[in-house]
Amino acid sequence: MPIGELKVDLPTNELAKLEAAIERQTTADGAYETAVPELRLSRLSSPSECVAVVYEPSLCVVARGAKEVILADETYRLDRAQSLLVSVDLPVDARVIEASQGRPYLAVRIALDPAVVGELLADGMATPPIGSPARGLAVAPVEAPLLDAVSRLVALLDSPADVVPLAPLILREITYRVLTGPQGTRLRQIVSAGAPAQRIARAIRWLKDHFAAPLRIESLARQVRMSPSAFHLHFKGVTAMSPLQYQKRLRLQEARRLMLGESLDAAAAAFRVGYESPSQFSREYRRMFGAPPRQSVAALKV
Repeated sequence: MPIGELKVDLPTNELAKLEAAIERQTTADGAYETAVPELRLSRLSSPSECVAVVYEPSLCVVARGAKEVILADETYRLDRAQSLLVSVDLPVDARVIEASQGRPYLAVRIALDPAVVGELLADGMATPPIGSPARGLAVAPVEAPLLDAVSRLVALLDSPADVVPLAPLILREITYRVLTGPQGTRLRQIVSAGAPAQRIARAIRWLKDHFAAPLRIESLARQVRMSPSAFHLHFKGVTAMSPLQYQKRLRLQEARRLMLGESLDAAAAAFRVGYESPSQFSREYRRMFGAPPRQSVAALKV
Protein backbone atom coordinates (compact mmCIF):
# COMPACT_ATOMS: atom_id res chain seq x y z
CA MET A 1 0.00 0.00 0.00
CA PRO A 2 1.36 3.48 -0.85
CA ILE A 3 1.89 6.21 1.77
CA GLY A 4 -0.13 5.61 4.91
CA GLU A 5 1.19 2.23 6.10
CA LEU A 6 0.39 1.11 9.61
CA LYS A 7 3.27 1.12 12.08
CA VAL A 8 4.05 -1.26 14.88
CA ASP A 9 5.90 -0.62 18.12
CA LEU A 10 8.90 -2.88 18.58
CA PRO A 11 11.09 -3.23 21.66
CA THR A 12 13.56 -0.34 21.62
CA ASN A 13 16.44 -2.65 22.46
CA GLU A 14 15.76 -4.80 19.36
CA LEU A 15 15.98 -1.82 17.04
CA ALA A 16 18.99 -0.53 18.96
CA LYS A 17 20.77 -3.84 18.33
CA LEU A 18 20.22 -3.53 14.59
CA GLU A 19 21.30 0.13 14.55
CA ALA A 20 24.48 -0.68 16.49
CA ALA A 21 25.28 -3.65 14.25
CA ILE A 22 24.94 -1.50 11.11
CA GLU A 23 26.99 1.36 12.57
CA ARG A 24 29.84 -0.99 13.45
CA GLN A 25 30.12 -1.91 9.75
CA THR A 26 29.54 1.54 8.19
CA THR A 27 32.09 4.17 9.19
CA ALA A 28 31.06 6.69 6.52
CA ASP A 29 28.19 7.43 4.15
CA GLY A 30 27.64 4.96 1.34
CA ALA A 31 26.35 1.55 0.30
CA TYR A 32 28.39 -1.37 1.62
CA GLU A 33 28.78 -4.82 0.15
CA THR A 34 29.51 -7.37 2.86
CA ALA A 35 31.02 -10.80 3.44
CA VAL A 36 27.47 -12.12 3.04
CA PRO A 37 26.84 -11.60 -0.71
CA GLU A 38 23.08 -11.29 -0.18
CA LEU A 39 23.47 -8.55 2.45
CA ARG A 40 24.01 -4.87 1.69
CA LEU A 41 24.17 -2.03 4.24
CA SER A 42 23.41 1.66 3.72
CA ARG A 43 24.30 4.76 5.71
CA LEU A 44 23.54 8.38 4.78
CA SER A 45 23.89 11.50 6.90
CA SER A 46 21.67 13.80 4.81
CA PRO A 47 18.60 13.45 2.56
CA SER A 48 19.35 12.41 -1.02
CA GLU A 49 18.10 13.18 -4.50
CA CYS A 50 15.88 10.67 -6.30
CA VAL A 51 17.88 7.91 -7.97
CA ALA A 52 16.50 5.57 -10.64
CA VAL A 53 17.35 1.96 -9.77
CA VAL A 54 16.12 -1.56 -10.48
CA TYR A 55 15.18 -3.42 -7.31
CA GLU A 56 15.62 -7.18 -7.45
CA PRO A 57 13.67 -9.56 -5.17
CA SER A 58 14.74 -8.42 -1.74
CA LEU A 59 13.82 -7.26 1.73
CA CYS A 60 14.82 -3.80 2.95
CA VAL A 61 14.59 -2.93 6.66
CA VAL A 62 15.05 0.65 7.86
CA ALA A 63 16.72 0.86 11.27
CA ARG A 64 16.86 4.66 11.42
CA GLY A 65 15.57 7.53 9.30
CA ALA A 66 13.14 7.23 6.41
CA LYS A 67 13.12 6.49 2.69
CA GLU A 68 10.72 7.06 -0.19
CA VAL A 69 10.30 4.70 -3.12
CA ILE A 70 8.29 5.62 -6.23
CA LEU A 71 6.91 2.88 -8.48
CA ALA A 72 5.27 4.39 -11.57
CA ASP A 73 2.82 6.86 -9.97
CA GLU A 74 2.71 5.16 -6.56
CA THR A 75 4.75 6.48 -3.61
CA TYR A 76 5.81 4.25 -0.71
CA ARG A 77 7.37 5.56 2.49
CA LEU A 78 9.57 3.46 4.75
CA ASP A 79 10.03 4.72 8.28
CA ARG A 80 12.08 3.29 11.12
CA ALA A 81 11.03 -0.30 11.93
CA GLN A 82 9.35 -0.79 8.56
CA SER A 83 10.28 -3.17 5.78
CA LEU A 84 9.98 -3.05 2.01
CA LEU A 85 9.41 -6.35 0.26
CA VAL A 86 10.17 -6.58 -3.46
CA SER A 87 9.08 -9.86 -5.06
CA VAL A 88 10.08 -9.23 -8.72
CA ASP A 89 12.56 -7.00 -10.56
CA LEU A 90 11.11 -3.49 -10.55
CA PRO A 91 12.50 -0.18 -11.89
CA VAL A 92 11.82 2.51 -9.28
CA ASP A 93 12.95 5.93 -8.10
CA ALA A 94 14.24 6.04 -4.53
CA ARG A 95 15.53 8.65 -2.12
CA VAL A 96 16.36 9.04 1.57
CA ILE A 97 14.09 11.70 3.10
CA GLU A 98 15.11 11.64 6.79
CA ALA A 99 18.79 11.65 7.77
CA SER A 100 21.23 13.90 9.64
CA GLN A 101 24.83 13.96 10.83
CA GLY A 102 23.75 13.13 14.37
CA ARG A 103 21.23 10.46 13.31
CA PRO A 104 22.20 9.05 9.91
CA TYR A 105 19.87 6.91 7.87
CA LEU A 106 20.67 3.23 8.43
CA ALA A 107 19.19 0.33 6.49
CA VAL A 108 19.82 -3.21 5.30
CA ARG A 109 18.89 -4.86 2.03
CA ILE A 110 18.77 -8.63 1.81
CA ALA A 111 18.48 -10.39 -1.54
CA LEU A 112 15.82 -13.12 -1.54
CA ASP A 113 16.45 -16.32 -3.47
CA PRO A 114 13.33 -17.63 -5.26
CA ALA A 115 14.87 -21.13 -5.10
CA VAL A 116 14.83 -20.99 -1.29
CA VAL A 117 11.22 -19.78 -1.39
CA GLY A 118 10.38 -22.79 -3.57
CA GLU A 119 12.20 -25.17 -1.23
CA LEU A 120 10.29 -23.88 1.79
CA LEU A 121 6.98 -24.22 -0.01
CA ALA A 122 7.94 -27.75 -1.12
CA ASP A 123 8.59 -28.59 2.54
CA GLY A 124 4.89 -28.22 3.26
CA MET A 125 4.09 -24.51 3.62
CA ALA A 126 0.64 -23.57 2.41
CA THR A 127 0.42 -21.98 -1.04
CA PRO A 128 -2.05 -19.19 -1.82
CA PRO A 129 -5.06 -19.81 -4.06
CA ILE A 130 -4.46 -18.90 -7.70
CA GLY A 131 -5.99 -15.49 -8.33
CA SER A 132 -5.12 -11.95 -9.31
CA PRO A 133 -1.44 -11.30 -8.52
CA ALA A 134 -0.46 -8.84 -5.83
CA ARG A 135 1.74 -5.80 -6.46
CA GLY A 136 5.41 -6.76 -6.55
CA LEU A 137 6.34 -4.16 -3.93
CA ALA A 138 4.85 -3.45 -0.51
CA VAL A 139 5.65 -1.80 2.82
CA ALA A 140 4.80 -3.36 6.18
CA PRO A 141 5.85 -3.05 9.83
CA VAL A 142 8.73 -5.38 10.56
CA GLU A 143 7.67 -8.03 13.05
CA ALA A 144 9.85 -8.94 16.04
CA PRO A 145 10.97 -12.43 14.86
CA LEU A 146 12.02 -11.03 11.47
CA LEU A 147 13.81 -8.10 13.08
CA ASP A 148 15.69 -10.49 15.35
CA ALA A 149 16.85 -12.62 12.40
CA VAL A 150 17.96 -9.56 10.42
CA SER A 151 19.90 -8.23 13.43
CA ARG A 152 21.66 -11.57 13.87
CA LEU A 153 22.63 -11.64 10.20
CA VAL A 154 24.22 -8.18 10.40
CA ALA A 155 25.91 -9.00 13.75
CA LEU A 156 27.40 -12.08 12.11
CA LEU A 157 29.75 -9.74 10.21
CA ASP A 158 31.59 -9.17 13.51
CA SER A 159 32.67 -12.84 13.46
CA PRO A 160 34.07 -13.56 9.97
CA ALA A 161 34.76 -17.22 10.77
CA ASP A 162 31.03 -17.75 11.43
CA VAL A 163 29.77 -16.24 8.19
CA VAL A 164 30.16 -19.25 5.89
CA PRO A 165 28.54 -21.86 8.17
CA LEU A 166 25.82 -19.66 9.71
CA ALA A 167 24.78 -17.04 7.13
CA PRO A 168 22.88 -19.53 4.89
CA LEU A 169 20.89 -20.69 7.92
CA ILE A 170 19.91 -17.16 8.94
CA LEU A 171 19.09 -16.20 5.35
CA ARG A 172 16.79 -19.20 5.14
CA GLU A 173 15.16 -18.18 8.42
CA ILE A 174 14.63 -14.64 7.10
CA THR A 175 12.94 -16.01 3.99
CA TYR A 176 10.75 -18.20 6.20
CA ARG A 177 9.80 -15.21 8.39
CA VAL A 178 8.83 -13.20 5.32
CA LEU A 179 6.78 -16.09 3.92
CA THR A 180 4.88 -16.51 7.20
CA GLY A 181 4.46 -12.75 7.71
CA PRO A 182 1.89 -10.28 6.40
CA GLN A 183 3.56 -9.99 2.97
CA GLY A 184 4.21 -13.70 2.46
CA THR A 185 1.55 -14.13 -0.21
CA ARG A 186 3.51 -11.86 -2.57
CA LEU A 187 6.49 -14.20 -2.48
CA ARG A 188 4.45 -17.38 -2.64
CA GLN A 189 2.59 -16.29 -5.77
CA ILE A 190 5.85 -15.74 -7.64
CA VAL A 191 6.95 -19.38 -7.30
CA SER A 192 3.53 -21.09 -7.37
CA ALA A 193 3.31 -22.98 -10.66
CA GLY A 194 0.35 -21.87 -12.75
CA ALA A 195 -0.33 -18.70 -10.75
CA PRO A 196 -0.62 -15.54 -12.89
CA ALA A 197 2.06 -13.86 -10.75
CA GLN A 198 4.49 -16.69 -11.45
CA ARG A 199 3.90 -16.32 -15.20
CA ILE A 200 4.38 -12.56 -14.98
CA ALA A 201 7.62 -13.13 -13.05
CA ARG A 202 8.85 -15.26 -15.95
CA ALA A 203 7.96 -12.50 -18.40
CA ILE A 204 9.77 -9.93 -16.25
CA ARG A 205 12.91 -12.05 -16.22
CA TRP A 206 12.73 -12.28 -20.03
CA LEU A 207 12.31 -8.52 -20.36
CA LYS A 208 15.24 -7.87 -18.03
CA ASP A 209 17.47 -10.18 -20.06
CA HIS A 210 16.28 -8.91 -23.47
CA PHE A 211 15.28 -5.28 -22.87
CA ALA A 212 17.14 -4.10 -26.00
CA ALA A 213 15.15 -6.45 -28.24
CA PRO A 214 11.87 -5.40 -29.91
CA LEU A 215 8.92 -6.17 -27.64
CA ARG A 216 6.07 -8.13 -29.17
CA ILE A 217 3.32 -8.44 -26.59
CA GLU A 218 1.54 -11.32 -28.32
CA SER A 219 4.75 -13.36 -28.53
CA LEU A 220 5.71 -12.77 -24.88
CA ALA A 221 2.16 -13.51 -23.71
CA ARG A 222 2.20 -16.76 -25.68
CA GLN A 223 5.57 -17.63 -24.13
CA VAL A 224 4.10 -17.47 -20.62
CA ARG A 225 0.82 -19.08 -21.75
CA MET A 226 -1.50 -16.12 -21.28
CA SER A 227 -3.81 -14.25 -23.61
CA PRO A 228 -2.52 -10.76 -24.55
CA SER A 229 -5.34 -9.08 -22.60
CA ALA A 230 -4.79 -11.17 -19.45
CA PHE A 231 -1.02 -10.70 -19.75
CA HIS A 232 -1.36 -6.92 -19.95
CA LEU A 233 -3.80 -6.83 -17.02
CA HIS A 234 -1.73 -9.03 -14.70
CA PHE A 235 1.57 -7.42 -15.71
CA LYS A 236 0.24 -4.04 -14.66
CA GLY A 237 -1.15 -5.59 -11.48
CA VAL A 238 2.34 -6.72 -10.45
CA THR A 239 4.46 -3.81 -11.71
CA ALA A 240 2.05 -0.81 -11.87
CA MET A 241 3.28 -0.40 -15.49
CA SER A 242 2.46 -1.75 -18.91
CA PRO A 243 5.08 -4.07 -20.47
CA LEU A 244 6.14 -1.26 -22.83
CA GLN A 245 6.53 1.21 -19.96
CA TYR A 246 8.55 -1.36 -18.03
CA GLN A 247 10.86 -1.98 -20.99
CA LYS A 248 11.30 1.76 -21.54
CA ARG A 249 12.42 2.34 -17.95
CA LEU A 250 14.91 -0.53 -18.16
CA ARG A 251 16.32 0.86 -21.41
CA LEU A 252 16.66 4.42 -20.14
CA GLN A 253 18.25 3.38 -16.84
CA GLU A 254 20.76 1.15 -18.65
CA ALA A 255 21.54 3.95 -21.11
CA ARG A 256 22.31 6.33 -18.25
CA ARG A 257 24.57 3.68 -16.68
CA LEU A 258 26.42 3.31 -20.00
CA MET A 259 26.92 7.07 -20.33
CA LEU A 260 28.15 7.35 -16.75
CA GLY A 261 30.15 4.15 -16.43
CA GLU A 262 31.48 3.64 -19.96
CA SER A 263 31.51 7.27 -21.18
CA LEU A 264 29.30 6.50 -24.18
CA ASP A 265 27.67 9.47 -25.90
CA ALA A 266 23.88 9.67 -26.04
CA ALA A 267 23.56 8.26 -29.57
CA ALA A 268 25.78 5.25 -28.85
CA ALA A 269 23.96 4.52 -25.59
CA ALA A 270 20.61 4.84 -27.32
CA PHE A 271 21.51 2.29 -30.00
CA ARG A 272 23.04 -0.06 -27.42
CA VAL A 273 19.78 -0.28 -25.45
CA GLY A 274 17.54 -0.74 -28.47
CA TYR A 275 16.53 2.74 -29.66
CA GLU A 276 16.59 3.31 -33.41
CA SER A 277 16.06 7.06 -33.13
CA PRO A 278 18.45 9.19 -31.00
CA SER A 279 15.91 12.03 -31.00
CA GLN A 280 13.22 9.74 -29.58
CA PHE A 281 15.72 8.53 -26.97
CA SER A 282 16.53 12.11 -25.96
CA ARG A 283 12.85 13.03 -25.63
CA GLU A 284 12.05 9.99 -23.49
CA TYR A 285 15.22 10.38 -21.43
CA ARG A 286 14.36 14.00 -20.66
CA ARG A 287 10.80 13.03 -19.76
CA MET A 288 12.05 10.43 -17.27
CA PHE A 289 15.10 12.16 -15.76
CA GLY A 290 14.09 15.82 -16.13
CA ALA A 291 17.02 16.89 -18.33
CA PRO A 292 18.60 15.99 -21.70
CA PRO A 293 21.12 13.12 -21.60
CA ARG A 294 24.29 15.24 -21.79
CA GLN A 295 23.12 17.70 -19.13
CA SER A 296 21.83 14.94 -16.85
CA VAL A 297 25.06 12.94 -17.00
CA ALA A 298 27.23 16.04 -16.52
CA ALA A 299 25.28 16.91 -13.36
CA LEU A 300 25.72 13.39 -11.98
CA LYS A 301 29.49 13.53 -12.57
CA VAL A 302 29.93 16.73 -10.54
